[in-house]
Amino acid sequence: MTSKITYQNNLRTAAVHLRSGNEILTDAPVDNRGKGEAFSPTDLLATSLGSCILTIMGIKAADKEIDMTGATAAVNKIMGSNPRRITRLEVTIQMPDNNYTEKEKKILEAAAHGCPVGKSLHPDLEEIIQINW
Repeated sequence: MTSKITYQNNLRTAAVHLRSGNEILTDAPVDNRGKGEAFSPTDLLATSLGSCILTIMGIKAADKEIDMTGATAAVNKIMGSNPRRITRLEVTIQMPDNNYTEKEKKILEAAAHGCPVGKSLHPDLEEIIQINW
């Protein structure tokens, strides 16, 4: 089992990662009757994509001895309606100024597009990944 999630009340949940004991709170967003005081479940999905992209790039970077320490991912989530769902995720990766070679860029770009979270998303969800070197 990966996690245990408890409904606390007022559209808030607490999710515990069973292996580590770390906890994440979620709230419904303000535009869906929530307080917006924590990540919403759809925020977590969007954030998972950015985190996964950096992790997979980091694995490949470590294998190839490429330094990407300090790289960041900014994620923008666009919601649709009928049904209410995420329709587009925009992930902008900002790489540190390390004078990457064209070969290193291609390796890391391929890794970014090989993220398992991205591969698990519905094909109708538009996924835009931009890497700023």
